[in-house]
Amino acid sequence: MSSCRSSLYCIVPPYILREIIENGTMEQRQQALRNIVSAEAVRVQREVIAKEGPPELFMEAAGGVLERIVYTADNGSALPGRQLRGEGGAPTGDPAADEAYDGAGATYALFSEVFNRNSIDGNGLRLDSTVHYRTGYDNAFWNGRQMVYGDGDEDLPESQRLFNRFTIAVDIIGHELAHGVTQHTANLIYQGQSGALNESMSDVFGSLVKQRLLGQAPADADWIIGEGLFTANVNGLGIRSMKEPGTAYNDSVLGKDPQPGHMRDYVETQADNGGVHINSGIPNRAFYVTTLNLGGFAWEKAGQIWYLTLSSKLNASANFATAAAKTYEAAGDLYGSGSLEQQAVRAGWAEVGINIDESGPPPIDENPRPGCAGPVVGVFRSLFGPR
Repeated sequence: MSSCRSSLYCIVPPYILREIIENGTMEQRQQALRNIVSAEAVRVQREVIAKEGPPELFMEAAGGVLERIVYTADNGSALPGRQLRGEGGAPTGDPAADEAYDGAGATYALFSEVFNRNSIDGNGLRLDSTVHYRTGYDNAFWNGRQMVYGDGDEDLPESQRLFNRFTIAVDIIGHELAHGVTQHTANLIYQGQSGALNESMSDVFGSLVKQRLLGQAPADADWIIGEGLFTANVNGLGIRSMKEPGTAYNDSVLGKDPQPGHMRDYVETQADNGGVHINSGIPNRAFYVTTLNLGGFAWEKAGQIWYLTLSSKLNASANFATAAAKTYEAAGDLYGSGSLEQQAVRAGWAEVGINIDESGPPPIDENPRPGCAGPVVGVFRSLFGPR
């Protein structure tokens, strides 16, 4: 299996860590470097899991009911670690453990009650989480079989702390578990546009977990991924804004949010697996605009359209144009050809510079190259200039 398919799905983009290395204090730089090294080690483990499959410990099904186990790594790196709480167990009093437990439950509920999906894999997979991973670990990730959460900058002086614990935002939990859903459905290659779609799908469903938990309509939601993750030392609301990509933060240490929200600003880069975290802002905003056009709650119609697309319509190499065409097709399947729902999807993608061709999507690049956005980027740039 290629490294693109077995990449590590971390919530904090690598470009944020690079900014810290360039702009931070000595202690902040050292911590960011340690986290980059740690991420590479875990990525290698992820490749082993992808090739050999997870051990039976992580393949246990819960028989169609919610089953959660929360472990602690006790600031080490051995997984899963020591069990803290099982399904139905009383709260531990450990905020990270209880947030991981509750967040996994909220994510399970979204997929089960709204999309009729039996856990992450569709077959009742038990949801395992490990908290207190390493010391000063500024990330959270899905490693192909379980969730892992760091505690942020708890080991740094208060004045230098940038990140709180990574269970603090339920949309981070939903985001990472949604990577597991993608793994078991479209399995979008983690490179270029397909990788950006992979990230965007996780943002979509992570945000839906939060909005449903809070009972928020699209106009009332903040559409921030990772609200509360940054400490008061950071000038920012969260890691990404689905509503206005590129505006989530602007900080002297973390730099400025680099996400584009339109194809005219698409970033071609070899870093970040071809910009998977950067360019995900484009499909993110398409989803946001679609939800506003549809009204109601975002999970009721737009969420159904995106879930049907992810679960049954996307090829692993799908690009943005394909995603646009397939969400339009899914809207037709669910609500009828020419329906208001289809037109809302069309308008959402048009807002970010992608026009849907009803004759069908363009050919898919089955072998996307690192740093290459696929054959349609130049076409989009020539056809869809500044609005």
